[in-house]
Order: sequence, then structure tokens, then C-alpha cells
Amino acid sequence: MAFPHLQQPSFLLASLKADSINKPFAQRCQDLVKVIEDFPAKELHAIFPWLVESIFGSLDGVLIGWNLRCLQGRVSPVEYSIAMEFLDPGGPMMKLVYKLQAEDYKFDFPVSYLPGPVKASIQEHVLPDSPLYHNKVQFPPTGGLGLNLALNPFEYYMFFFALSLITQKPLPGALHVRTSDCAYFILVDRYLSWFLPTEGSVLPPLSSSPGGPSPSPAPRTPAMPFASYGLHHISLLKRHISHQTSVNADPASHEIWRSETLLQVFVEMWLHHYSLEMYQKMQSPHAKLEVLHYRLSVSSALHSPAQPSLQALHAYQESFTPTEEHVLVVRLLIKHLHAFSNSLKPEQVSPSTHSHATSPLEEFKRAAIPRFVQQKLYLFLQHCFGHWPLDASFRAVLEMWLSYLQPWRYAPEKQAQSSDGQARCVSERWAPFVQENLLMYTKLFVGFLSRALRTDLVSPKNALMVFRVAKVFAQPNLAEMIQKGEQLFLEPELVIPHRQHRLFTPPTFTGSFLSSWPPTVTDTSFKVKSHVYSLEGQDCKYTPMFGPEVRTLVLRLAQLITQAKQTAKSISDQCGESTAGRPFLSWLGFCLSDTNSSYSANDLDDMGQDSVRKTDEYLEKALEYLCQMFRLSEAQLAQLTLALGTTQDENGKKQLPDCIVGEDGLILTPLGRYQIINGLRKFDIEYQGDSELQPIRSYEIASLVRLLFRLSSAINHRFAGQMAALCSRADFLGSLCRYHLMEPGVSNRHLLSPVGQGRAASRARGPRLSLRFLGSYRTLLSLLLAFFVASLFCVGPLPCALLLVLGYFLYAAAMTLLTEQGKLHQL
Repeated sequence: MAFPHLQQPSFLLASLKADSINKPFAQRCQDLVKVIEDFPAKELHAIFPWLVESIFGSLDGVLIGWNLRCLQGRVSPVEYSIAMEFLDPGGPMMKLVYKLQAEDYKFDFPVSYLPGPVKASIQEHVLPDSPLYHNKVQFPPTGGLGLNLALNPFEYYMFFFALSLITQKPLPGALHVRTSDCAYFILVDRYLSWFLPTEGSVLPPLSSSPGGPSPSPAPRTPAMPFASYGLHHISLLKRHISHQTSVNADPASHEIWRSETLLQVFVEMWLHHYSLEMYQKMQSPHAKLEVLHYRLSVSSALHSPAQPSLQALHAYQESFTPTEEHVLVVRLLIKHLHAFSNSLKPEQVSPSTHSHATSPLEEFKRAAIPRFVQQKLYLFLQHCFGHWPLDASFRAVLEMWLSYLQPWRYAPEKQAQSSDGQARCVSERWAPFVQENLLMYTKLFVGFLSRALRTDLVSPKNALMVFRVAKVFAQPNLAEMIQKGEQLFLEPELVIPHRQHRLFTPPTFTGSFLSSWPPTVTDTSFKVKSHVYSLEGQDCKYTPMFGPEVRTLVLRLAQLITQAKQTAKSISDQCGESTAGRPFLSWLGFCLSDTNSSYSANDLDDMGQDSVRKTDEYLEKALEYLCQMFRLSEAQLAQLTLALGTTQDENGKKQLPDCIVGEDGLILTPLGRYQIINGLRKFDIEYQGDSELQPIRSYEIASLVRLLFRLSSAINHRFAGQMAALCSRADFLGSLCRYHLMEPGVSNRHLLSPVGQGRAASRARGPRLSLRFLGSYRTLLSLLLAFFVASLFCVGPLPCALLLVLGYFLYAAAMTLLTEQGKLHQL
């Protein structure tokens, strides 16, 4: 597509919009590449917002754009390769971004589409804590529709890219799309590898302008002063330009702002989803006072009545529920940040070696997680732990959490596993990370215990999650590190002169990572306390992970694990017995199912014996790991198991649920309800009504059963007196008639309630004939098979029928004699 250079930007935009409808995807991308190369930034400035929206979709989710979250290479290889090449960090789209960046263009981004806490705070005229929003808020003129952020091209592009993960809803046909194969997931990985490199420096932007690389964004003056959650700091640009003697000495010193912007955008868009009130609770007293004073001044100064802060908080209440895809992308970010931070050179790991000669990129590696990620990730995980459904999809959140807890997995000096298969010991060099992330380990572990106590551990997927957490926390030396961190936090604060003025304020999150570093704190106890108070507030009530309260929860979980193992074994035994007890004809598909079975199906039934084995293995190892961590003895476990009443009776079968006998029968106790809900025990429920009126089964012919019922009812009505007379006789004929025409006594049934006995006694019936057995597929197939076998021996149908009648008469006579003898013995 060739465009004359004298075209007006409006005509260029109109032409591209028309082509987006009429031309195929490949041709449109080729045209865009040529436009980006041929046109100057002045004309490209007009098409940039439209192009970004056409790629990532609209912020309201109406337009889906290129649908990168569902685009896969194995499904659409041509479109996938073209899109990835166009959006690559070194591709045409990023060239357009840098081309506009060089001219210092700004683009308005609506505040209304930002995450809920950010939007609420800006609308209350309180500047969010991230430097991403500093000097960018633009108030609308009189009659304007709302607040906007004035973003440079790189920020504008990344805002749309990150928000598309949340605003764009996947299509109905994309439910089974694997996230790790999608173009969006691959692009996130490429951007992280490009702008947060684990080796080397950040590559400079590929700019076609002869003036060199594009400049960093210049600070803007806000249209109205804002309060802030924390103190203002020197911007990144002013810090590194004023302190670098030569920008060309280290390319990363000039382009580090892109890395910082990328990380802040990802963190703000993906993790900043929690209540504003919760965030305010974590701020230092100075910041709280600053916000309060500013709100009072704003409320009195503005002409329009300001919405009270409390009312705004109640009106806010963001109903945000992250998706599994969202969590998987966040996990990718965490894993890369661990690799990024762990790529520090050994001599630069310690903060004491910090100097002006250190590369800004190396400083950023040290500050990325504690200054930008830790706080918001902690609240995001708390939100997920509290609001995620109690099903197997929680595995995504679990693995994201466990990935953050194990930075040593992404360190370059990975230790090989020992030869005996034991987990490697966690090195002492990770003790500062564990201590400075204490709540990530302890409080979230308690949150997981609360979830595990409410899940069905017989399910293999739930058992696997318990096993994964127990295995991670049982790594050698990790529990000791956590316990040491708790001891540092719980030790009393000494009142000495140089400590009296100190406040437990959070780490500086408001400024760039290149802002002035606070004085190095050598007191490890103070570091741990500062971490806890910064995330939970100074009035927090800390529950020690190795204290008595959590130990009680662990003991309850150990009980449930033991019960789940027994339940899985009973399900396995029940499945084995039912399979072994099936008649030969059941293999032909005519299985006589147990009409009185009341056990609810578990996913073990669908997955077979292999799942039972896996569940038992997961639970066994999880119990072993928990015993190692909390030093539980076998005697304690045996006592707890006995207390729950999980022992078996003399016959090796499960006892009835725990009940008490009331006036109207058996009444379940709370323990009995718990046993039924978790499948630990059950009632043996069977049909107690008229056997002739049972529902028609799948192994019966419905029309034939109804016909036989009418026939037997007519015979019983016509010959009721004769049948009663025959059954009353004391000779062999009477015994034979009683065996065929009388129902078993009520006393032979398993009545579980005293109320049922009176009702069953009132339903006593006289002798009657039942022909329903002839309506069964099994009976008819057996008769057909008997006639077929008889024909092989040259026996006709009539002689065969007589032989069957004679054989049944002999069988009935034998059963009659045995029944009568049994009754005599009972007397």
C-alpha cells in the first residue's frame, strides 16, 4: 500500500480504518509496516491511539482487537507469526513507539479505566503511591467528562497491553485454550526478557532518527497539587542525569526508565486490585496525617461539594475476581523477576557495596521486588486466598504463591538434588529474603490451612495441592529460617535513645528506585518488624506460624488427611467388591445395579484405581512433611484418629454416623454431619416401600413391566382367598406357597428409625403373586440363552420349557425345606 507523503493525517487514518475492514490480516500488517517506515512522527501521531486500540481492543471490552489471548501458533500459524513479528520488542510497533517518543508526544488515557483503588484515590485528589502517576494527571476543562493521564507513547502502549489481560473477556470458544501457548503470554515473556534482562544491559531503542536514541520523558507540572500516600522523591530522570558524568558510559543509565516503567505498569495493572481502605491502613502515620489534612483543605477549597472520603470508600468496593489466565501471567512475572534479581553479580548483592559507580540496572535488580512488587503481591494473594472458589482451579494461585516463596529455584547457582532423592537444603544466604517476606510465608500459610480444612481431600487434585505446600515448606532449613524470623519479630523492642524516634514505616515505594537510599539498617529485628508493620499496619495482631493456634489447625488438617486416606481406601474396596461381584451377564451390558446404594460418587470413581493410589501417596507424603515441620509424633496422630471415631467395627465395615436416639428416631450430632459431608461414614439406606411399585429400572422393559403388573394384580385380586388358604396350610404345600407368595418379614429389614417400624407394620400385606422378574433384560436373556443351548442338543422349545420348570421346582423345594428348618432353629 503506497500513500503519498502529502496526505493529511485524517485521510491516512480513514484509509487505514477502511483497510482494516476490507483487507486480510497479513496485508494490513504489511501496510502498517510501510506506513511506520515512510511517514513522519507528526502524521503517525494521529493514528497511534487507533492502532493501539485496534491491536489490544477497547478499554471497555467491546472491541477485541487481534484477540492475542486466544491466538496460538498451532491453530493459526500464519496470523500468529505475523502478529508476533509486528509486536516484538524490536519490531515495527515498538519502532513506532520510539519514533513518537523522540518527539515528546503525549496521549490522554482515561482515569476511569484504571484499577479500582487507583481510580478512587485520583478521584479523591490523592496521588497514588506509584511514581507512574506523578506529574501526569490532567484535569478536564470546564464541562469536561473526566480525569485523564497524559502518557508518553511507551507508557500509553504498555497501559493498553497490560490492561487487555483484564478488560478483554475471552471468547466462548476459547475456554480450552492453553494460556502458555497464546500470543499474549509469549509477548509478556519477550517484553520481560528484553526490558528486564538477566544478562547484559537493556538494548537501546531502534530509532530511525539521526539524532540518536529517543530521550527519556521529561517531568510535567501538574495542573493541580495532589496529596500523596508518601513523600515525593526525585524523579528517575533527574536522578540519573544529574549524577551520571557520561550518559554514553553505560547505555542502561539512559534507557533504564523503560525497564522501570514496564515493571510499574505490570504491577499496577495486574496487582493493584484491593480496597483503598486496606491500603491506607498500611501507611505510616505521617502519610495518613498528610492525606487527612489535604482532604480537609480540598473539601473546603473546591467550589463543587466534594464527596466525603468515607462515602467514597463505601461507593468504591471493587468487585474484582482474577481469572486463572491472569494468575498464570502474574506467575510468569514473578518467576522472571526472581531470575532478574538473582542475576546480580556476587560482589553487588550486598547493599553495603552500593556506590555511584554501580550500574543503574544493577541497582534496579536489587530494588525491583521489595520496592515495587512485594506489597501489592501480598495483598493480591490475600484477595485470592479469601475469594477464590474452593475447587481445583486454586492450583494456579497456589503455584504463583509457591514460586514467590522459592527464589532459590531461579538462582543461577542451582544446587543439584542429593543422590538419595531428598530435597536440597535451603542456603543461609536466603535468610534475609525469608525474614523480609515473613508474612508471605506465615500468614498466607495460615490462610491455606483454612482453605484446606474446607476442601474434600479425597479428591486427587486437592490432595496434590496439600502435598505441594507441605513439600515446599518442609525443605531442609526453611522452617528454621521462618521460626528465626518470627523470633526476631516477637522479641521486645528495647527502649534506647537512638530508637525512640523511629517509626515502623514501609519501604519507600513512592519514588524511583534511584531515589536517595535510606540509611542502612543493620538491626535484623527492626527489618522484620518494619516489614510486618508496613504490610499489616502497626496495630496488627500477628499469629505465629509455630504457635499453639496454628499448631491446632495443623493437627486438624492431619486428622482430615488420615480420614481422607481411609475414605479413599474404602472407596477403592467398594469399587473392587462391586466389580468382583458382578454376574457374568453384566459384562454384556446388562448389569443389575444396586438400587439401594446411597454413596455419592467421587472423582475417584471416574479416574480409577490409579487415582486412589496417587491420592493415598500425596496424602501420605503431605502428612509426613507436616510431621517434620511441626514435630508431630505418631502417638499424637493415633490419639487424634481415635478421638474422631474413625476406627472400624468388628466386621471391618464402617460404623454408622455419630447419632443420638431421640423421640422420633436417630438424630445426627455435629460430628455425624461432618462425617457424612466428608464421606467418612454413611447410612445403609434401602427401599422400604412396596416392591411392586418401585421405579422402573434401566435393566427392565418398561412396557412389559407395566403389563406384568396388571396381570399379577388381576390374578391376586381374583384368587386372593385361595392363595391365603394355601399359605395357611401346615404341610409342605403350604410352606412352598408361603416361600413364593409371602414377602420377607419387616424384621429382616434394616430399619434405622423407630418411627419406620410402626409404619412398616401397618403396611403388612397378604400373599400375592409377582411376575415383575419376567420384565428384566437379564431374565429374558437367560431364558433365550437356555433355549439356544438346548437347541444345540436337539431339544425342542417345549421339552426345554418343561425341563426349566422341573429344575426350578426342585430348586424351590430345596429352598423351602432350608427356610423351614431355619425358622425351627430360630424358635
